[in-house]
Amino acid sequence: MRIRIENITADAKELEFAETADEINRILGQGPIREYQVEGPIEVAVSFYRAGMEALGAAEEKESLANESETHRLTGDLLLKQSSNAAEAQSCFQRAIEIARKQSAKSWELRATTSLARLLAKQGCRDEARTMLAHIYGWFTEGFDTADLKDAKVLLDQLSA
Repeated sequence: MRIRIENITADAKELEFAETADEINRILGQGPIREYQVEGPIEVAVSFYRAGMEALGAAEEKESLANESETHRLTGDLLLKQSSNAAEAQSCFQRAIEIARKQSAKSWELRATTSLARLLAKQGCRDEARTMLAHIYGWFTEGFDTADLKDAKVLLDQLSA
């Protein structure tokens, strides 16, 4: 599925009027990054998500954000599409992991750790990537048929080879 720039612009306008964290999460959660394919300049999508992150920061003081960790992870994934933003993406992944841990949200932590491990492996830090991913993967005792755990297992196997 492809998301057109017009959709991003409409979502960005909707963000301007969002008043609660739930509204912000709804807008960001259905945004174009989830599809991993954006038609048009990637810079527009990055701007949209940066605006979303600013809105999340403002809403953070008002209420708990259930999807905040995932929003940081998704932003990091989008930033990786711009090769010069690996450091900023890594920061997003680390923030996502930190938030997931505070919320005891192991599934969100697994997703963020998998993204960070993938980045670290590309940077040549395979041992660090494997160690951190094995730690969170080892926490799970069921659900191994889910997409997130399958993805983590495939990456762990690659890192162990």
